[in-house]
Amino acid sequence: MPNAWDAGTARIFEAEGFKAIATTSGGIAFSLAKQDYQVANTRYAVTQEEMFDRMRQIVEAVSIPVNGDLEAGYGDRPEDVAQTTVMAIEAGLAGGNIEDKKPFENSLYEEDLAVERIAAAHEAIASRANAFVLTARTDAYLYASDDALGTVIRRANRFFEAGATCVFAPGFADIETIKLMVKEVNGPVNTVVGLSSAKGNAHEMIDAGVQRISIGGSLARSVLSYVRQCAKDLRETGSFDFPSTQISQSDLNTLFARSTE
Repeated sequence: MPNAWDAGTARIFEAEGFKAIATTSGGIAFSLAKQDYQVANTRYAVTQEEMFDRMRQIVEAVSIPVNGDLEAGYGDRPEDVAQTTVMAIEAGLAGGNIEDKKPFENSLYEEDLAVERIAAAHEAIASRANAFVLTARTDAYLYASDDALGTVIRRANRFFEAGATCVFAPGFADIETIKLMVKEVNGPVNTVVGLSSAKGNAHEMIDAGVQRISIGGSLARSVLSYVRQCAKDLRETGSFDFPSTQISQSDLNTLFARSTE
């Protein structure tokens, strides 16, 4: 399930045969020249309005399901998360992630509150009889001080009890840890590739029991790295050999002329 950051990338992923896609808060933030995840100041963060405007554009660009990166639900309270979930449903998203990491802090929500936030999202979905896929994301593997994997597994199972459809725990990609997660967690597991390295293989993860794989902001960061390198080459050496890998104008015009209706 690759992660798009605008309507164009969403359409390309769909054209390549993916049956569902996700958004990336990182990719969207960077395309707006803003920060993501470890945001230094609120003025550098993407607002809820900006994020939803872009996610609506992505939904409208494709005819396949789109999972939205809803970050931490745009508020600490369970009712804030419920309202964000309602907004996601109304925006046409097929699902969304809710994180248990506190915005602007390198720490997690207290576990009972994190569970209550997922329960509130589940209740909002149920009240609308919607098939929205609620993914509970825990960053405990990255931020728990003791027994990180054990904390991930415990939180994941509590999230399922609260109504999550799927759980997502970034921070590891090795097959043995994935197999342990699949064994110990009482529901579908999502993992992410390309978070901090190029190690791992999506097909092997599926064979290990993972139900869903995303790429987070890794492709967006890779594209921006390529743009920066091209800019450096152009300025320093005058080279502009980057067109050799481009998609042709006619191919893009054909791709973007297709109606999603």
